[in-house]
Amino acid sequence: MNEKIDKIKQHAQDLRAEIELHNYRYYVLDNPTIPDAEYDKQLRELQRIEQDYPQLIRADSPTQRVGAAPLKAFSQILHRKPMLSLSNAFEEVELEAFNRRVCEGLLVDSVEFAVEPKFDGLAVSLCYEGGIFKTGATRGDGYIGEDITLNLKTIKSIPLSLPVDNPPPLLEVRGEVLMLKADFLNLNQRQVAKGEKEFANPRNAAAGSLRQLDSGITATRCLTFFAYGVGEYQDSHMPLDKHSHVMTYLASLHFPVAKESSVVKGLQGLLAYFQAIELQRERLPYDIDGVVYKVNSLTQQKQLGFVSRAPRFALAHKFPAQEAVTQLLGIDVQVGRTGALTPVARLKPVFVGGVTVTNATLHNADEIERKDVHIGDAVIVRRAGDVIPEIVSVVLEKRPADARVFSMPEHCPVCGAKAVRLADEAVSRCTGGLFCPAQRKQAILHFASRRAMDIEGLGDKLVNQMVDQAIVRTPADLYKLGLGALANLERMAKKSAGNILRAIEKSKHTTLARFIYALGIRNVGETTAKDLAAHLGSLDRLIEADSVRLQQIPDIGPVVAQSIADFFAEAHNCEVIEQLRACGVHWNEHEGISVLVGEPKPLYGKTFVLTGTLPTLSREEAKEKIEALGGKVSSSVSKKTNYVVVGADPGSKYDKALSLGISVLDEIGLMELLQ
Repeated sequence: MNEKIDKIKQHAQDLRAEIELHNYRYYVLDNPTIPDAEYDKQLRELQRIEQDYPQLIRADSPTQRVGAAPLKAFSQILHRKPMLSLSNAFEEVELEAFNRRVCEGLLVDSVEFAVEPKFDGLAVSLCYEGGIFKTGATRGDGYIGEDITLNLKTIKSIPLSLPVDNPPPLLEVRGEVLMLKADFLNLNQRQVAKGEKEFANPRNAAAGSLRQLDSGITATRCLTFFAYGVGEYQDSHMPLDKHSHVMTYLASLHFPVAKESSVVKGLQGLLAYFQAIELQRERLPYDIDGVVYKVNSLTQQKQLGFVSRAPRFALAHKFPAQEAVTQLLGIDVQVGRTGALTPVARLKPVFVGGVTVTNATLHNADEIERKDVHIGDAVIVRRAGDVIPEIVSVVLEKRPADARVFSMPEHCPVCGAKAVRLADEAVSRCTGGLFCPAQRKQAILHFASRRAMDIEGLGDKLVNQMVDQAIVRTPADLYKLGLGALANLERMAKKSAGNILRAIEKSKHTTLARFIYALGIRNVGETTAKDLAAHLGSLDRLIEADSVRLQQIPDIGPVVAQSIADFFAEAHNCEVIEQLRACGVHWNEHEGISVLVGEPKPLYGKTFVLTGTLPTLSREEAKEKIEALGGKVSSSVSKKTNYVVVGADPGSKYDKALSLGISVLDEIGLMELLQ
C-alpha cells in the first residue's frame, strides 16, 4: 500500500512541476509549448489525485493558486480583492452537477444566471479613484499583479475618466484585454512586412503587447478591453441586486461589455445559450474558448460563497478543444485541379474541435521549413469550426531520434510529370496539364459544382468512375454522354443515369459569369468571374483581351490578368470551349460596362503609394489624378510598387521605399510625371 501511495505521490509531484513549467511559459514568457486542452488535462488529473488523496495536497500546488508569479520587470500591485479564476466544465454532466450544487446550496428548484462569452485574452483590474483611472494590473497570482497602468492607458476602449458628474470615490473594474481577429491579421501583416516573427494567435499577441516595458509599442498593437465585473468599490450608484444590472451600469460608464451577454433560467437555459454561442463563435470579432455562467442574484452569490480558488456561484463552460498534441506519421502530397502540389500531414488520430482528426494541411514547402516539421514529430494540431485542420507548431522537446526531414517531390505523384515551382509562387505545380488524372477529375468536379455549371448529382464517386474508365476526359465530354455509358457504371441504374443526363442538359443554359468561373482559370474566383462578365459582356472579347487590356478592369491586377491571358493562350483550352459551345452550352451576352478598345492610358500597370502631406494637393486629389491616367493607388509599399509620392512627415513608407530601391517623387515630380 505504501509503495502505491509513493508512486501516486511522485506522479503528483511530476504533474505539479510540469504544470508550473507551463504556467511560466504561458503567463510569464507568453510562449506556450502545449495547447490549452493539454494543460487543462494535466491540471484536472492533479485535481483528481488531490481529491482522492487529500493528504497529498500541498500549499504550493497549482490547484491552490491562480495564474503565475508576476514579472520582475514591473512593479507589483496588491489586489484589494483576490482575482480568483473559475472552475471549468467540459462535459454536459459537469454542467448538470454545477446547476444541482447551486440549487441545493440555495434550497431552490431553479436559478437565474447571467451568461456571457468567455474571452480568450488577459484578465486585468482597473482602479478608478474619484472617477480618474489611477492604476491597472494583471491578475498575476490572483493576489499580487503586475503594474501595467501605462500600457492600459494606451487602450482606447478603456475610459481615462468616468463620464459622470459625481464620480464614486473608488471603483475597481475587472475585465479582459484581447485583440480582435481583424487587428490580429493586420498586426501579423505588419510583422511580415518588417521581416519579424508572426504571432501564433490573438491571445499571445495581446499578452505580449500588454507586457511591453515600452508603452509606445503597446499603443501600436490595437488592443481591446471588455468589462465582466467589479472588485472593490465605494459607489452609491452601484446596483446591489443582480450581476446583469452591474454590467448595465458599467456600460453606462462607457466600459465595453459583450453584447452577446444575456440572462437565462435554469439548466436548459444554460445549455441553449452554450449551443447558440458555439454556432456564432466563428463569426464573432474576437476569440472565445467557452462561455461563463454566474448566478445573477448578488445576494445568492454571497450565500454560495467561495472554495479555495474559485467562486461556487460561477462556472466556465469550455468548448471542445481546438488544439491538441499528436504524432505526425507521414506526409502525403495531393495534386489539386490547378496542378498545385500540397503536402498533407498523416496524423495519429486525435480528437480536436469536436471531431477525430487524421489529416492536416501543411500548406507548402516553405511552411514545412519555417515550422521545422519532421516526420515523426509530436505536433500541435488546430481545428477551428469548419476550417481545415492545420499543424500549428512542433513540440521540439518530444522530437524522436529517428525523425526525418521531408522534401517536396520533383515529379507529380499522380502522373509522373515534372513538378515546377515558379519564382513568385509558394507552391510547386504539376506540368502534366489535362493528361494528369488528378487535375482532370478536379477540373470536371469544379466545372460541375453548384456555383459553376450546377450539374446536380455529379459527385466525386461518379466523376472518378467516368475518368478512370476514360468515358470523360474534358468537361465537353459530359455533354456527349449517352444513357448506356452511364447506366453501365457501378451503382448507376437507368433512372439515376436519366436524372444525371437531364441535369447535364439543364446546365447548357447558364450565365457568362458561371461559365467563366467553371473553366477553372487560376486566380479567377466567383467575384472576378462576375467582374469579367459584367465589364466585357462577351466570351470572345475576354479571349481576345491581352494582359494590359484586362488590367483596365477594376480589381484585376497583373497576376490575375496574366493568368487569364495564359489560359486562353493554350490552344487545347480554346478547343474545349469550342466543343462546349458546339454541344449547346450557351449564355446571354451584352455590350459590357466598358468594352476595352483603343490604346491603354499612360499609367496603366503602374502602382503608386502616397505618404505624408503634399504642399498643395490633398491625398484624394492626387489619387484622382493618378487614377485618371490609369494608375493604381495602394495603401502599402511592396516590391510591386512603382512610385512612392512623398510629402511632409512621410513615415515608414518612405523608409521602406528607399530600402527597396523604389522611385520616390515629391509633388513637383508627380505633376511632371502626370503631364
